[in-house]
Amino acid sequence: MGKVIVIEHLTVDGVMQAPGHPDEDPRDGFTHGGWAARAQDPAMQEAMGARMSSAWSLLAGRTTYERFADYWPRQAPNPFTEALDRVRKYVASTTLAEPLPWQNSTLLKGDAADAVAVLKEEVAENLVVFGSGVLVRSLLAAGLVDELLLLIHPLTLGSGRRLFPDSGTGLAAYELVDSATTRIGVLIAAYRPAEGHMR
Repeated sequence: MGKVIVIEHLTVDGVMQAPGHPDEDPRDGFTHGGWAARAQDPAMQEAMGARMSSAWSLLAGRTTYERFADYWPRQAPNPFTEALDRVRKYVASTTLAEPLPWQNSTLLKGDAADAVAVLKEEVAENLVVFGSGVLVRSLLAAGLVDELLLLIHPLTLGSGRRLFPDSGTGLAAYELVDSATTRIGVLIAAYRPAEGHMR
């Protein structure tokens, strides 16, 4: 059975929107894109790499998939691009149609949570999610997330799309299973749902 592992860059005030580069996601007039770019650290790469072993697939919502498919295949050769090109990609979307443009991509049809629940039963590898806020919130609400790896950056933005909005996923308890801090103060925290956690 596969595990769903969500990896998110967050600010202290919970913003997850457009961490990578300035024009990554300008929805809602967001002007702070690229806020996480200066904070790259070997400890962060190591934590993410541990979840992206030889047995993993990418699980993404439509917006993240389209941005990844537009960006990564056009980058100069590097290990991350090569890993993303090679890996199986599962895309939860009700608006996209096959064939999908990026190699090794499979469209999950119907309700995202239902499709991921079936997928977890069918695969043995980790299903790793980056970004994909709408998808992640639906998976959290359905109890389908096995681990949250949060990379919490020491800054606040005051605006932007958040992982846990005010009308979020309800009451849930998590167990801290691993943590580290980078040299510039990014907190790397791995959480798993606590036994008997409430929703």
